[in-house]
Amino acid sequence: MNNSLQHTYSHPPEAKKNSPLRAAVAGMAGGTLEYYDNYIYALAAALVFGKIFFPETGSVATIAALATFAVSYVARPIGAILLGHFGDRIGRKKVLVAILVLMGSATFLVGCLPSYAQIGIWAPILLVTLRILQGISVGGETAAATVLTIEVSPEGRRAFFTSFSPNGIVAGFVLATLIFVPISALPEDQLLSWGWRIPFLLSAFVTLAGFIIRAKLDEPEAFVEAQKEHTLVKVPVVEVFRSHWASIIRVTFCSLAFAIDTVIKVFALSLATGVYAIPRSTMLWVLIVSHVFALLTQPLLARLSDWIGRKPVFIAGNIGCALMIFAYFGSIQSGNIPLLFLTGFLSVACAYAAINATYPSFFAEMFNLKVRQTGMALGLQIGLIAAGFAPSVYTALTAGKPGDWMPVAVISAVISLLAVLSALTAKETFRTPLDRLGNPISTTPRHTAAVLTADRS
Repeated sequence: MNNSLQHTYSHPPEAKKNSPLRAAVAGMAGGTLEYYDNYIYALAAALVFGKIFFPETGSVATIAALATFAVSYVARPIGAILLGHFGDRIGRKKVLVAILVLMGSATFLVGCLPSYAQIGIWAPILLVTLRILQGISVGGETAAATVLTIEVSPEGRRAFFTSFSPNGIVAGFVLATLIFVPISALPEDQLLSWGWRIPFLLSAFVTLAGFIIRAKLDEPEAFVEAQKEHTLVKVPVVEVFRSHWASIIRVTFCSLAFAIDTVIKVFALSLATGVYAIPRSTMLWVLIVSHVFALLTQPLLARLSDWIGRKPVFIAGNIGCALMIFAYFGSIQSGNIPLLFLTGFLSVACAYAAINATYPSFFAEMFNLKVRQTGMALGLQIGLIAAGFAPSVYTALTAGKPGDWMPVAVISAVISLLAVLSALTAKETFRTPLDRLGNPISTTPRHTAAVLTADRS
């Protein structure tokens, strides 16, 4: 190649080496901050938004408030396509930083919104708009953090390091819930006037901390090398549907498993406090304790999947969730607090933790590097639509008989079993080298084509 041709193509800078632990910790820290924002919205929707932003009373207001929580899930596939495109084209790190800024800004503004009593219909309209922005942000978060981490992790420990990202999600929930415990104990007039705003306004601090952590990351070497060789695909969403359509469908159905998570955290919380008169603080502590234990069990279960495979652990977790959801609702109905703590622990820290620990590596390993972020994000977020709408749909189903949780438990169990069937169709990838993951994608490097043209002339 002659000198003029060499200067024609500017290569990206050489990649610096991220240690797997550094990438994993950054993914966990960012996930904590990202999902702190998401979960304070979920808790507020379950506990107070029906009274603040909607003029109706009773179950209608609750359904409307939970529906605003679900709106985010509809926006997530848009975020998956948009942010996945840029993640697969310009870099994982840049997208991770942009995601955090978008989510933090939207969350802070929710805390500034006037109520329905102050500005009427504009209050819920603005709330939904900000929730959509949150959804776009979350749509790219998990995939971006997972992909960056998996591309710098050693073979044989990819599930362990990528499990830090869902651990961040769990930590975000714990942080959000801990902040809501004293706030939910406020007198109702103070809670509805100013108390609910505090967690949203505090997001400014966690956003700044997350920005500092993520700004220090570097792009994975494998991605930078593909940039240098001009082998990245131009439109990842088109390519992923062409070469990995079966993996998208598989991830979508596997992601139905996450409906259990929102049922436990949102629907069951609303049911326990609104129908069975279990104190809000008690239910929040059940969730806090079970999720703190999950911070310990998830890395262990991820390490197990590095030894025996992704599929056995993921499938066992789904079967466990299908069984434990009946026990969890039964303990709520009984009002037996020790039993509620026990079933919460088994549901969250054992059964669901097995799903949460393995899905990042399990899903990401189904895709080629060139479409990995787009493919994982898109399949995950399409499946998560069911999770987002589960609380409002279930609240509507039980509106006539609010204490009848059996249909909800049955549907949740069926959804978990659908995820099992989908996982059974996947290849086992825990021993597959990074460069052999996903289906082959043939690309002709642009600089090679230029060389051939120059040689002919």
